[in-house]
Amino acid sequence: MTEISADPKTSSSGDAIAMADLIRVFGRIGLMSFGGPAAQIALMHKELVEDRPWLSEAGFLRALSFCMMLPGPEAMQLATYAGWRLRGGLGGVLAGLLFVLPGALVIASLVYLYVNFGTQPIVQAGFLGIKAAVVAIVLQALQRLGKKALHGGTDLALAAFGFLALFLFDLPFPLVLLTAALLGSLRGVSEKAEPQALTPATAGPVWVTLLLWGGLWLLPLGALSLFGPQLLADIGWFFAKLAVVTFGGAYAVLAYMSQTVVAQYQWIETGQMIDALGLAETTPGPLILVTQFVAMLAGALASGMWMALAAGLVALWATFMPCFLWIFLAAPHVERIASHPRLGAALRAITAVVVGVILNLSVWFLLHVLFRETVTLELPAISLMLPVMASLDVSAALLVLAAPVVALACGGRLALILPVMAGLGIAMAQII
Repeated sequence: MTEISADPKTSSSGDAIAMADLIRVFGRIGLMSFGGPAAQIALMHKELVEDRPWLSEAGFLRALSFCMMLPGPEAMQLATYAGWRLRGGLGGVLAGLLFVLPGALVIASLVYLYVNFGTQPIVQAGFLGIKAAVVAIVLQALQRLGKKALHGGTDLALAAFGFLALFLFDLPFPLVLLTAALLGSLRGVSEKAEPQALTPATAGPVWVTLLLWGGLWLLPLGALSLFGPQLLADIGWFFAKLAVVTFGGAYAVLAYMSQTVVAQYQWIETGQMIDALGLAETTPGPLILVTQFVAMLAGALASGMWMALAAGLVALWATFMPCFLWIFLAAPHVERIASHPRLGAALRAITAVVVGVILNLSVWFLLHVLFRETVTLELPAISLMLPVMASLDVSAALLVLAAPVVALACGGRLALILPVMAGLGIAMAQII
């Protein structure tokens, strides 16, 4: 298979890609992209490399490495990049939108059902099972990433730094990532790279791309600050900031998001945050769609479903619009960026720190699922969350123990794990 052409309207075989074919293929990818980024990337590889010669193997892997260096959902950005390579800017926009929209529609429906029926006892029991499943899912993600990311004492130290920085010292998440990137870039980088910049003829001036997509992203948020409801402005700017620091996948940023929306803004409660993640796991598209669920739930609790719809749209805009900005700014230079040794070292350091960040998220989730009450011990420079042992939820503990067994029995398939755990939660409520 030959390398993909520099002309973004042709495939690696040199054949022109019809827009209708692009819409059909990426529409199918969007509808079938369950199971998190690993499964989504595997699906795109099958559709774009194996089943049709639209991208070469080497080009696909370089694009994946490039997208992993960017903030935001790497699978959605990979789809956007692939669409750009195949049909230019319009192809990139369509591919990105088709990857996100099916899941966004499902999330909107789930929020409506959650707001209207989520307080019923049988539904609460089902959600307890889903919460237990979420704990198991996050721990499995931690195990998988740990095997790939930790290859020595330095990586283990970086992971420990990531955990302690958040769990004990409550350092700002962006500061933790920046420190990891700086440490990584300063590590001994001895390999010599021979990068080649690829600049398609259709690539416009950088300043035009920056003004166009940066303006589309930020100007509406500025207008909300001046003329819109305060809640929508707060949601927009918070998720815009989140979009800039979302390195290492959705799980990495969930602890930061959870603690901020629960403790600082008090938009939703801890249990609702865990419910949001569990429901986001059931939808196609990127897991970071949990931001839409959180925003819609906050809007619904504040002012009803119309505010929920507006808040969801704002969250989607703030979260995903910068993905197009990053891709269209850097896509013409993927070959050089993806092979830059210091960037690669910084990315590896961030990935190691993210293992510790996800461990912090796992502990945070586990404490809030198992115990109805927690207390925070404030010491000089240290903030330590501790459970109130008398508030242990026996049903939750049994479900947490059952979740790994269910996951193994279901072969790791979320489409089976979550409903089975919800059923166990409902059955447990009838027994205990």
